[in-house]
Amino acid sequence: MASSDRPTAAISHVYRGTFIHSTQETAVQILENALLGVDTDGKIAFVEKGEDLDRLSSMFGFSPSEVTQLTQHEFFMPGMVDTHIHASQYSYAGTALDMPLLKWLNTYTFPVEYHFKDLEFANKVYTQVVKRTLRNGTTTACYFATIHTDASLLLGQIANDFGQRALVGKVCMDRNNAVKHYKETIQESQEETCRFIAELLNKKYPLVKPVVTPRFAPSCTGALLGQLGAIAKNNHLHIQSHISENVEEVKLVKELFPDSESYADVYHKYNLLTDKTVMAHGCYLSDKELDLFRETGASLSHCPNSNISLCSGMLDVRNVLNHKVKLGLGTDVAGGYSASMLDAVRRALDSSKVLTIQNPDYDTLNFEEVFRLATLGGSQALSLDDQIGNFEVGKDFDALRVNVAAPGAPIDVFQCEEPKILLERFLNLGDDRNIVEVFVAGRKVAPFTEPTE
Repeated sequence: MASSDRPTAAISHVYRGTFIHSTQETAVQILENALLGVDTDGKIAFVEKGEDLDRLSSMFGFSPSEVTQLTQHEFFMPGMVDTHIHASQYSYAGTALDMPLLKWLNTYTFPVEYHFKDLEFANKVYTQVVKRTLRNGTTTACYFATIHTDASLLLGQIANDFGQRALVGKVCMDRNNAVKHYKETIQESQEETCRFIAELLNKKYPLVKPVVTPRFAPSCTGALLGQLGAIAKNNHLHIQSHISENVEEVKLVKELFPDSESYADVYHKYNLLTDKTVMAHGCYLSDKELDLFRETGASLSHCPNSNISLCSGMLDVRNVLNHKVKLGLGTDVAGGYSASMLDAVRRALDSSKVLTIQNPDYDTLNFEEVFRLATLGGSQALSLDDQIGNFEVGKDFDALRVNVAAPGAPIDVFQCEEPKILLERFLNLGDDRNIVEVFVAGRKVAPFTEPTE
């Protein structure tokens, strides 16, 4: 347990109870009867033992009577990080899962995304996806929008208004034969990407930043990929895209980029694999490609619901971790039908167990490891682990107050259970009704207290 040597900002809130988080060394660390102080900047000022209350109140200048006490079945955990979600696809989440990836994109996705040129429609969908993900405990989301700059800027504004931490990407694509008008010229993509970045940064939103977003190699020419790599480098920005999701897609990339050694090599050639890059899926990456990810500092987003729902493949998470590649979880709405990161946790465990069924010697993931992927792992994948991911002093207080025995929630508790069991029950059985409060940078953002319409 630790605290700042000297208070720099006043304390706004102090909580006492059980805190569960991950560290680099420990997948699940449980702090019982702990005191956590949040300062007026929304940062964690101290994490100490409960018996140190008097000393802390004197040091940090708060009254012991102001401490918020958690109940028996409650705990705090870090906010969950969705490293890959298509905000624009939320309008048809839970439907249209009857085709493989490339046919699915042409039949459902591109026609829907085309409609986001209508800002009224965009506002409706983006407002609901931000509200839904926040209520489900996603404090940080890495969003794909569409090719439409103004609608993408609107998504950034909505995330800011609701207090969600977000990376927002205007999609770039200059190849698309399926929906005639849903693509850009190279010049349009470059100019609009620069406009998107400049206007979003000019808003000076504290928690919302742009991310350079080539949709994926098959929908971009090499010339466009090269320009986007340069834009990201010149502006020191994050990059997001897709890689090796589906066998047919991997084959298509070989045909479109015959001079590249592999799918990963295509992105590497155009300076799109950096320590601020997150690539979704990676089901068919070779060990050599994973080595390239580790060397460049690029990360992967594991999207198990989508991988299963579109029959794309199974990511060998253990192999990725053994290669020391940064890894987080993603919902990948709407290829993944659920916008809840709890679903991503469950599907990640299911996928690992399927690999174990296929190979009894496989080293199955446990729920503790997947908990880390959903929190600290996600922050590492987005290169935000210096700010969020666990309850370390100096980090922002992005947190979920969980009540496993919340009235009307789907978990029945019959006896006093240790915190690790409560965590396991929540991850396997819980939903938004168990998430009593959601905090981002120290501010309570859910339940929603301000007008939402």
